[in-house]
This record gives sequence, C-alpha cells and structure tokens, in this order.
Amino acid sequence: MFDFWWRPFPLFDVWLWWWSPSPPSIGLLRGDKAGACADLHAADFAYPWSEDEIARLVVDASTISLGAFDPITGAVRGFGIVRRAADEAEVLTLAVAHPWRGRGIGRALLLEAMRQASETGVRAMFLEVDEANAAALALYRRLGFVQVGERPGYSRRKDGARALAIVMRKDLA
Repeated sequence: MFDFWWRPFPLFDVWLWWWSPSPPSIGLLRGDKAGACADLHAADFAYPWSEDEIARLVVDASTISLGAFDPITGAVRGFGIVRRAADEAEVLTLAVAHPWRGRGIGRALLLEAMRQASETGVRAMFLEVDEANAAALALYRRLGFVQVGERPGYSRRKDGARALAIVMRKDLA
C-alpha cells in the first residue's frame, strides 16, 4: 500500500523496465558465434579454447551447444557446451560475460542443456569445477548437482597454480 513512498517518481517501474536489459534468448549455438564464445572463454579460463576448437565442438553431433543471445543485437551473453556419450553427458564448459553474471543466464543455459540431454536419453550429467569457483558451485548445487569426487591438480588457474576440481553429478532420469 505504501510502496510508492520509496520511488523517486510514480513511473519508476516503467523507467526500470525501459533501462533494464532484455533477458537473453537461449538457443542453439552456431559456428559463426565461435569467435565471440572464444573471447568469453578467454576472459574466464587460464587456458582458453580457440575459436577453431569451439567451432569444431559446436558442429559435433555428440554435443549440445547453446548460447544466450541478446534478443535485439544477437550478441553472445553466455554459452555452454555439453558432450553426450551413451546415457551420460558432461558439461565441457559454461561461460557468461562478466556484465551479465548473476542474472540467471548460466542457470538458463544449464537447465536447457539438461532438458535437451534428457530428451535424448541421457540419464546423468557430470561436470568438474574449480573448488574456488564459489558462484559456479552454488549454481550447480541449487540445480541438484552433488559432489561425487575430486581431481587434485586438475584445474589450472591464471597464475599457473594447479587447483582441486570438484566432480559433480546430477541424475536426469
């Protein structure tokens, strides 16, 4: 009833809507976006994948490659690549552009990857994540992934140090 008191002017909600970025559209990743994905990957990973490596994965029939795209410009806000093998899948990578983090893009990408994987008969999904990546660990736990193992020295950080990777699993069926 009194929520209008905190607003600077009555049309504050309209103003927020106008200036807020549009939510991304989640769709299949195409090879022509590999360069933008390589740039995103380079911003987050110590040993990033090249444009060619990403392009090869995108067209591989065993992968589910998804992007989060700006609905107006088509710019890549995030992407994820999952590889299927028999009735299992592994999240190979998931990256979101820094300005768009914390807005549900990683979650949306992962949920769509899980949905598509499940539809193709995948019963369990795995991933490895650096133990220091608190945001990713929180996301994966919220989505029902549980720790099933550890890989000492598996992850490489930008400073060259080796880090423990947490192996996580989620049953899809």
